[in-house]
Parts: sequence; structure tokens; C-alpha cells
Amino acid sequence: MKYYIIAGEASGDLHGANLIKGIRANDPEAQIRAWGGDLMQENGADLVRHYKDTAVMGYMSVIKSLGKIRKNLKLCKQDIVEYKPDVVIFIDYPGFNLRIAKFAKNKGFRTFYYIAPKIWAWKTYRIKAIKKYIDHLYSILPFEVDFYKEFNYPIEYVGNPLLDAIEAQLNRGELLDDFLHRHNLPHKPIIGLLPGSRRQEIKNLLPMMLRLKSHFPQYQFLISAAPGINEDYYEQFMENDENNNLIHNDTYQMVKHADACIVASGTAALETALIGTPQVAVYKIGGGILAHAVARIVLKVKWATLVNLIMQKEIIKELLQQDFTFPKLKKELTAILPNGEKRDKVLKHYQELYSKMGNTGASARAAESMVKRLKEDLR
Repeated sequence: MKYYIIAGEASGDLHGANLIKGIRANDPEAQIRAWGGDLMQENGADLVRHYKDTAVMGYMSVIKSLGKIRKNLKLCKQDIVEYKPDVVIFIDYPGFNLRIAKFAKNKGFRTFYYIAPKIWAWKTYRIKAIKKYIDHLYSILPFEVDFYKEFNYPIEYVGNPLLDAIEAQLNRGELLDDFLHRHNLPHKPIIGLLPGSRRQEIKNLLPMMLRLKSHFPQYQFLISAAPGINEDYYEQFMENDENNNLIHNDTYQMVKHADACIVASGTAALETALIGTPQVAVYKIGGGILAHAVARIVLKVKWATLVNLIMQKEIIKELLQQDFTFPKLKKELTAILPNGEKRDKVLKHYQELYSKMGNTGASARAAESMVKRLKEDLR
């Protein structure tokens, strides 16, 4: 059968690559054409566009890139018609993908969506397009099943691919001494800092995180360096302190060996929880009280982190916007360090979270379901 897969970001490329492996395991003769990245191409997809040429983030970037977006939409539509796939598979990236889904469905193509758009947080109106143009939706967050039930739209929870990524990348047998030796670090306990993957996030979060160092001298503070951001950018916040250490391409191991972490709210918070390290989740954008008020209006959820959303209760502390203050940060970090009052409770909740997430193999299960549905349709 012929598959057309559209992913628009690096994370989508990773999930798309794993999905392709699963498709080929169930359909060895599969022909796959895709919008994605190096990983999807390495797994046998005929690449139409690389995500580096399609990714657009932020309102201003979207406005400046309207011409490029229109050209990509036109190219994608033409390519689908010429390729004539048995199914078009969308991976996250809803702004682009839901437009293509409308076109594809109206042209009579089968449509599957892997990694559901987060309409439970914002843009709930997109449920209309999903119900109309998506034949089957695969979720990676357990609470989404009940959310979509409210709209009489059944979806399939296949597990979360982060479990696979952690399983594949994390050497759980590595000792702390081995990690310290590999990175030429002193034999001191670790507090991990994960200030985000974008420059603005790092600028808004890292300085406050680093203020903690003088209050916890018994610890070494390690910073997870984001791909694509030079060390020079981090150094401007470090005040030439030799005790600051950037960790490149080894975040999972750093988190595993840390006594606690301070994490930019996002996917990293869920990863940290699944690895099992107590954390404080933080976030701050410009605009002060006004920005916080607007965010609360736009966001339709009680919590900002997936960890708390999945558990439907606060199991990690969220310090967002005006709550992201030094006294609060210091207090919450103290509470989750060894002998802290909240540590044991957080670790117990992590075990519940892991059970809720299911088993590894999310992409493989999604692929198996997709191939089975297509074969049934062709009978």
C-alpha cells in the first residue's frame, strides 16, 4: 500500500520514523512518501520537504512566512493528488495538517492522525475539522480519550512514544560515578537545570535558576544545552562561573543522576517524571500580568504541565509567570531534595503516572492499527 505522511517538526520526524518502522513491519511492501526530516528519510521515506524548510513558530514568523506557507500547501496538495496514496497520515503540526486534511478528505483519500492536536488546551473549535476530515485519530495522552468522548468522537490511545525514546536512549545501568567521569565533573550531587530549547525561554528562565547556586553550595548545577544554541548564548547568563557546566546530548542521563531538576514546562517535564526525578516546573513569558491574564483566558486547562494533566491533580509544582519568583523557587526545590517534605510523595505519584502511560511501543501499535484498518477497507 501507499502511505503519505506529513510531519512538520523535529519531534514529528522522530515519531514519524518510528511509525514507518511499524508500518514496514506490518506491510513489507509499503511505499512511503513524506514531509519530515532525516530520520524519516533514513527509514525509507521518499522525502518531499524537510521540516527545516516548513517549520514556522510564533505569530510574527507566520505573518512573515505567509507566502512560503501558501507555496508549501499548494505543493503538498498537488503531490498528494499525483501520488494517489491509500492513506494520508498527519503527525501533530495542526496548523498545516488540518488544512491538508480538509483537502485530502474532500478528494476522497483516507485520513489518519497520529498524535492528536492539543485542542483541550486551546483552539477547541478545531474539533469540527477533526470530526469532519479525520477518519481515525491516535492519541498519546490517556486523558484525551475522555476529552474527545465529550464531542462524540472516539479515538484510540496507543501509549506515549516518550516511553520508547527514554527506553532507547537511557542507560539505566550507568552509575553516577561513570556519568561524572565521562563529563569530567567533580564528585558532588547534582541539581539539573532544563531551561528550554528556545533562546527566549533560556533568557527568561536560566538567570533565576542560577541564583539558587549560592543557596545550595553542596550541589553542582548542570545545565541541559539545547541543540542548535551556541555555548556563547548560555555564557552570558553564567557570570564567568567555572562551576557552571553545560551538558550536551546527554539530558536523560543528567536527569537520571540528579537529585532534583528545575524544568521549563513542556515535554521535558513529562520526560523528567517518567525518568523518575523530582522536579519543579517553571515558565515565564514577557508581558507581565497582562500576558498571564491572556494566557489564562486562552488556555482551557487547570494545569500547564502534562504530568499534572495526566494525573488530574498537582503532583509537581508549577511556578508560572508571576509565581516564578526566587523565594518560591527556593522553597519548592528544598521540598523535593533528599529529606525534603514533598519528595516521597512526588516519587509515589510518579509510579502512578508511569502505570497510567501504559507500555512502550506506541508507534508500533499505531502502525499496526493503521495497516489493519487499511487492509479491512480494501477487502
